[in-house]
Amino acid sequence: MFRILLAEDNPGDVLLFRESLKNRAFGCELVVAEDGQQAITIVQAAANGGPRPDLIVLDVNLPKHNGDEVLRHIRSKPALADVPVMMLTSSASPMDQATANGLGASLYLQKPSDLEELMEIGKIIEVLLKQKRAS
Repeated sequence: MFRILLAEDNPGDVLLFRESLKNRAFGCELVVAEDGQQAITIVQAAANGGPRPDLIVLDVNLPKHNGDEVLRHIRSKPALADVPVMMLTSSASPMDQATANGLGASLYLQKPSDLEELMEIGKIIEVLLKQKRAS
């Protein structure tokens, strides 16, 4: 079973994310952090030997610490260097994408605007997790 950390402050987006994972060909445990501070706490525990996520999905615009700050924290932990991080945001800004890529994001995606696009996120996550399992 895969463990996914989702840092997302919008309950509606969390629900939609859960929907995107339904009926996928993998089992997963979804751990939700409602703000950047909770995400950092979970990441710190994982870096210190606690349950380790197989994938981290970050909203860029989080309260307390934004997604870029959380990503910077993740990438500062050698124990988490191989964990893929997907930035999921409403921002289409090339500057935001360049920042995320510069900080070590594995993927930068805009939040879906319809159900079909939402289901694509589940497919993308499935591919990322299968690649991780194979490595």
